[in-house]
Amino acid sequence: MTIESILTLLVVGAIAGWLADKLMKGGGLGLWVSIVVGIIGAVIGKFVFGLLGVTASTIVGTIIMATVGAAILLFVVGLVKK
Repeated sequence: MTIESILTLLVVGAIAGWLADKLMKGGGLGLWVSIVVGIIGAVIGKFVFGLLGVTASTIVGTIIMATVGAAILLFVVGLVKK
């Protein structure tokens, strides 16, 4: 991985984690947790969208995919926490 791809991964993860936290009405995860949630969400989103036959070819599409995946992750974590 190049430095640019690592930075892109971190930025997309932070944005996706933050957006998912806002969508799921979270309590404010913090920057590092948002990045981790966003990165894991990107993997989940890529898997789910892949099952549907949808791919992301732009940065906006990648952020949307990661946000949906992160929201799914936060939803499942919320179910398990109860």
